[in-house]
Amino acid sequence: MFKVSCIQLRSNENKEYNLKVTSKLIKKAVNQGTDFIITPEVSSVFSLNKKKLLKICTSMREDSYLKGIRNLAKNYKKWILIGSLIIKISKNKLANRSVLIDKSGKVRTYYDKIHMYDVNLSKKEKYFESKSFSPGNKAKTFNLPWGKIGLTICYDLRFPILYRKLAKSGSLFLTVPSAFTETTGKKHWHSLLKARAIENFCYVFAPAQGGTHYNGRKTFGHSLIISPDGKILKELKKTEGVITAAVNPKLSKNLRSRIPSLRGD
Repeated sequence: MFKVSCIQLRSNENKEYNLKVTSKLIKKAVNQGTDFIITPEVSSVFSLNKKKLLKICTSMREDSYLKGIRNLAKNYKKWILIGSLIIKISKNKLANRSVLIDKSGKVRTYYDKIHMYDVNLSKKEKYFESKSFSPGNKAKTFNLPWGKIGLTICYDLRFPILYRKLAKSGSLFLTVPSAFTETTGKKHWHSLLKARAIENFCYVFAPAQGGTHYNGRKTFGHSLIISPDGKILKELKKTEGVITAAVNPKLSKNLRSRIPSLRGD
């Protein structure tokens, strides 16, 4: 058994401010007895303006938000997954990157978001992430002290084959740090997350951005921790905050032995 915490933010363009809020909520999670803490997508900088992001963002080595979270992981002796940072990978290229840090503050692995959110929801609401970010091309897992975890980000959620691949590689836990829009979140967020949990018999950890941001963009919030049988263990509505739940890795294994669907395809 271990405890996992999902942090909910309402990030803006100010990396130092976002780090300050994240730090406060990480401390709150530590006080709740957590072992593993996860932040949402684009925790460090919330923007789709590529020109502005190229000015603000840096390499992983130089990123001040990452340095701050690594120090917290080391000081509190906790594993932390930054749901995503926006990282400058070349002069004109950016990546939306999930970064896993161990309890000594060392970066153990990272995952670049594969599926870009290029959608036309209405005349007023359009998103084209591929104009700002270079997509990743590789699924990532890592062996935590409590079992294997599969890393994904937000829009990846709509591509079940990715999650099947992660589960069949042995993942007991799936992370889905997100900045789901208010428009699609209220229609699909809960259903998609529960489906990914049930069809793969995995715990799903889904920290989210929530509320109306500085630029008017609205994110759905509703950070969730879901059991392998689809039960919502903890949920946060719209406010910034943290949820923490106990996790039993044996539950995933038990369900898979009773209903061996992962071996059926």
